[in-house]
Amino acid sequence: MQRSDVTRVRTFGTSVAVALAVAAAAPVASAQQVEIVPLARGGRLLVSFAVRDAFTPDVRDSIQSGLPTEFTYELEVRRAVPLWFDRTIADARMVVKVRYDNLMKRYQVTLTQDGRVEEVRITDDPAMVQAWATEFRQLPFFSTSPLEANGEYYIRVRGASRPRTLWFFWPWQRATVFGSAKFTFLP
Repeated sequence: MQRSDVTRVRTFGTSVAVALAVAAAAPVASAQQVEIVPLARGGRLLVSFAVRDAFTPDVRDSIQSGLPTEFTYELEVRRAVPLWFDRTIADARMVVKVRYDNLMKRYQVTLTQDGRVEEVRITDDPAMVQAWATEFRQLPFFSTSPLEANGEYYIRVRGASRPRTLWFFWPWQRATVFGSAKFTFLP
């Protein structure tokens, strides 16, 4: 290999390393806090969670422009497995779609769980829209039947919003919201 080829390989390797470091650091820098509270009751695992700082100025502007904006939350009940990947016990997906009607000056918020429309709400109050899109109380996402008594589990919530406002191209959907909460299942 000639000296110029070695220099090109080193430059390319350094460029790739820098790009990967920037891409890995960007979601962490924009990550938001998620508060999660699991509760087992009546054969169901009820999940409450709240996302803080999800309504950035860019998201507000996107909604006010009339552009449909989606908040997608993926929830998983997982169990830690020593020396291996954690086992997923159950999962659920919830999508909150916000659409602003500029003529009527109203917001329509549609909640969809695992592909089924659960509820459609209409309001003219932006504070209510923010609460409906980021705060959830005791949703019965999961059954407790696959859980073992006195077993240690955790709930993981990952979320993203669309349209995305990243300054660089990333081909995969990255979570902008991430959180987890451990619990012991006591029947």
